[in-house]
Amino acid sequence: METILVIDDETDLTMIIKDALESNGYKVLTANNGFDGIELSRKDPDLIILDIMMPDIDGYNLCSLIRDSVDCPILFLSARDSEGDKIKGLAIGGDDYITKPFSLKELVSRVKAHLRREKRRINKVIPNALTFKKMDIDLKGFIVRVNNKNINLTKREFEIVELLALHPGQVFSKDQIYEKIWGYDGLGDTSTVTEHIKNIRSKISSQDKENKYIETVWGLGYRWEA
Repeated sequence: METILVIDDETDLTMIIKDALESNGYKVLTANNGFDGIELSRKDPDLIILDIMMPDIDGYNLCSLIRDSVDCPILFLSARDSEGDKIKGLAIGGDDYITKPFSLKELVSRVKAHLRREKRRINKVIPNALTFKKMDIDLKGFIVRVNNKNINLTKREFEIVELLALHPGQVFSKDQIYEKIWGYDGLGDTSTVTEHIKNIRSKISSQDKENKYIETVWGLGYRWEA
């Protein structure tokens, strides 16, 4: 049975979501504040539903605090519906962004879609490691090292590196990257890809300023240096 952690300070809403997920066969953990959410995130949930507007630790900060130790999908819930809010949520490590009010049917559908995608990712047959110039990529351990130093990538940043590095020389458009990483039902746009690529490059260049690794193909997209 897959476990879902719901973190939201609205107690009534948390219980409604809990009931809907349990009726679909999931085990549900709940937290009504960020501190309890951090503690429960250590129980290795398969997916986290995270509210943004909480009084103690908001969802953005909470995601940043737990993302390095939590590999599962994180779905943001928020009454904020601006493009900037959505991009920020996805760029700091979120996998989806659902605006309030929402239907329980939509929420459950998105949960199912993300869990299916996680299963496909885990079951992929891929090599154990790749090496490019000063970079080593441990595909099983989800670790990127540059000049023998670990690069702290978010889950989605690592998945972009994995996608491009497994196909060196192949050009991927922003749409293709978005669809492969976030899925067709992801709630965002290709500007999210641009933001993630920028973050990846910045982190890599902190240890290796000589090599680009990810090339921009103007008007087409991105590719890994062949």
